[in-house]
Amino acid sequence: MNAPLAERIRPTTLDGYMSQQHLVGPNGSLNSQLKTGMIPSIVLWGPPGTGKTTLANIIANQSGRPFYTLSAIDSGVAAVREVIEKAKKSDNLFSTKNPILFIDEIHRFSKSQQDSLLGAVEKGWITLIGATTENPSFEVIPALLSRCQVYVLEPFSKEDMEALLNRAIHEDEILSARDISLNETEALIRLSGGDARKLLNILELIVLSETDKKVIITNKMVLQKVQQNTVLYDKTGDQHYDIISAFIKSIRGSDPNAAVYWLARMIEGGEDLKFIARRMVILSSEDIGMANPNALLLANSTFQAVSTIGYPEARIVLSQCAIYLATSPKSNASYKAIGEAQQLVRQTGDLSVPLSIRNAPTKLMKQLGYGKEYEYAHNYEGNFVPHEFLPKEIVGTSFYKPGNNAKENNLKTYLKKLWKDKYQF
Repeated sequence: MNAPLAERIRPTTLDGYMSQQHLVGPNGSLNSQLKTGMIPSIVLWGPPGTGKTTLANIIANQSGRPFYTLSAIDSGVAAVREVIEKAKKSDNLFSTKNPILFIDEIHRFSKSQQDSLLGAVEKGWITLIGATTENPSFEVIPALLSRCQVYVLEPFSKEDMEALLNRAIHEDEILSARDISLNETEALIRLSGGDARKLLNILELIVLSETDKKVIITNKMVLQKVQQNTVLYDKTGDQHYDIISAFIKSIRGSDPNAAVYWLARMIEGGEDLKFIARRMVILSSEDIGMANPNALLLANSTFQAVSTIGYPEARIVLSQCAIYLATSPKSNASYKAIGEAQQLVRQTGDLSVPLSIRNAPTKLMKQLGYGKEYEYAHNYEGNFVPHEFLPKEIVGTSFYKPGNNAKENNLKTYLKKLWKDKYQF
């Protein structure tokens, strides 16, 4: 059986590599490292189909190093240790070029699996290249991340996509045998979503579904072919964004039934469960906030639980959290408050901190008035004394405006009692 188009035209050198010029261009950091041969351990972070695996193979090829590869989906600690032992033996033969271990989807490795890599990376037995679609700050343990350079790969631009399509049409042994006219590219590019692999898959699907040797590619023809041949949920395409949007809006709209339905659609479609949980953490503060502060606690606990137990049990935890958030009172007051405050900061710049609330660790600072007239709240009845904490230029500005719900109505009463005329809602 023929290899997929994306595999058939995969470049083996930087000269044939498209996109990511900030890394592989003449002034790119990876380009200069390849020239010197001083290649650090690396985490390649970017969306699907941006060339992470290809780049790892090119680094190995051009550096002349032994190359080992594992997939985090089906490799455990034993597999990691086995490869490290092979790499150590290989390192004796290539003393100046330690082997490269490439781990695809490294974010799927557990803490113990990532821990098993630390010693080999630190001692230089291997140069690690990890590929991830998730933020490594959250998904890679700090000890391992601190030993790696993180390089961000961007989605392919329209120009990159069009160049890739033309390369495939003219250079691939199968497609070049057909008479292909690329009349329109908008639909191909939109459906791919910046994913080069997906772009090539769609192109191959369209060309091979035509019985005539001559193939004229138009937007209409692409949409018809793709609609007939692709699944309804694609976790890297339009459906990914549409369904997470429907899920979030259902929770915001206090509809637990709809929230659970869209949750099920994502789970059945193979969506990353931690992605769903992370979005609920954001929503718990953006859309519920001070109306029910416990929502953030539960959402964060859900994220931790999902990260710990995995599928299929994690679906139960996600369902509980989605229902809780959907049935919670809603307020976006905290979200609006920080937005308005940031906008004012951008408009007014770095306003001076009032002298009374500046830190005064030295005698000179005290002589200059730092901390003068500051009143320590705990020295007063009710642990409160009126004081002005804003810069003088924006005194009286109000950012937080409590929402109309039981919790924040109590907050309104409390703030009015403390501040009298200052807080009027």
